Amino acid sequence: MTERPSRVTVLGAGAWGTALALVIARAGHSVTLWSHSEGVAEAIRTQHENTRYLPGIAIPGGIGVTHRLADAARGAAVLVSVVPSHAVREVYHELRGYVLPDQLLVSATKGIEDKTYKRISEVIADELGASARIGVLSGPSFAQEVAAGLPTALTIASADAELAQRVQHDFSGPAFRLYTNEDVTGVELGAALKNVMALAAGIANGLQLGHNSISALITRGMAEMSRLAVACGARRETLTGLAGLGDLVLTCTGSLSRNRHVGTELGKGKNLSQILAAMNGKVAEGVLTTAAALGLARHHGVEMPITQQIDAILHHGRSPQEAMRELMARPGRDE
Repeated sequence: MTERPSRVTVLGAGAWGTALALVIARAGHSVTLWSHSEGVAEAIRTQHENTRYLPGIAIPGGIGVTHRLADAARGAAVLVSVVPSHAVREVYHELRGYVLPDQLLVSATKGIEDKTYKRISEVIADELGASARIGVLSGPSFAQEVAAGLPTALTIASADAELAQRVQHDFSGPAFRLYTNEDVTGVELGAALKNVMALAAGIANGLQLGHNSISALITRGMAEMSRLAVACGARRETLTGLAGLGDLVLTCTGSLSRNRHVGTELGKGKNLSQILAAMNGKVAEGVLTTAAALGLARHHGVEMPITQQIDAILHHGRSPQEAMRELMARPGRDE
């Protein structure tokens, strides 16, 4: 596996998509970045910076930018998908007929589809067909740090070993290390569910409940994540890896975490709609994932008390104080 340069398209010009475009370009590939917004695409093209989603990071002129989806997909050896979870099905429905059998797809979206409770790779396969070659990329990664070239380690998971090995080889660099994994279910669910736990950790932070409570939420949140992932067919050890524990700790404790930020503001008593409006279009996937995660848990008969309380805060008017009291008042049990 010596050939390295190829054409790669990154679908989604948010902070994470832009950061991945930079990483892939640094690895020597020809990169096109697709934005659903013509205005964002034009701003990146002319200012060489994503001022809306990733300000302060220079984008080399060699990275192409377009808002035309078909043009973005055409001719790419690899499509890296960083589309928000709620838009994945629509985007890939539009891509039908443009994605060829030999193109590789790498999903870097962290979420679960609402109502269907499907993982993102399953949504993509629904739209493109079961023969689509799909991998998932996840792990502890703040876009700002990745874009700045700080050391990062992630997991590329796929049932297609050739795909995983190629992405590992082609995208790796001095500051970007990839580990392969066959457990797509575990990697995707770890990526999605940790955002719910980050909301809980943020709420505890906003309520000023101290480090003890946040540590307990992270630990018990890990237990919830593992229960559901294993019930869905994942390997438990995957949840102790980069896409599980690694991403969970980062998102629950790091100041750059959007989900932790939303939780913190909720804990301070602010209204969810006002918090989201102030984020200027940036997405906190945990807000979208919580109800879907709870639905998936019910389907598999899995108990998820933290997720249930976060859902009650987000969608049923429960106060953060009441939710935390209910968690602490649950009957004692063995760990």
